[in-house]
Amino acid sequence: MTVPTTFWRLAGVSYVQYVTKASSTLRAALKEPAKSKALAQETFSYNKSVWSNGEQGAKKLTDSLAAVGK
Repeated sequence: MTVPTTFWRLAGVSYVQYVTKASSTLRAALKEPAKSKALAQETFSYNKSVWSNGEQGAKKLTDSLAAVGK
């Protein structure tokens, strides 16, 4: 018997990647005025800081998923 798993794991993506893609696709499929309202909710930003030796470094505003890992 095989171990049950979720389809996003079978596709080789993380849960966060799956949810991001699904929500972007849903927002793009909406009709106006709901589409513009939903697209406004798609943007995000948060503060990122690096910790070393138990000390928090300077905070940096991050507004792009591509910039998160850098």
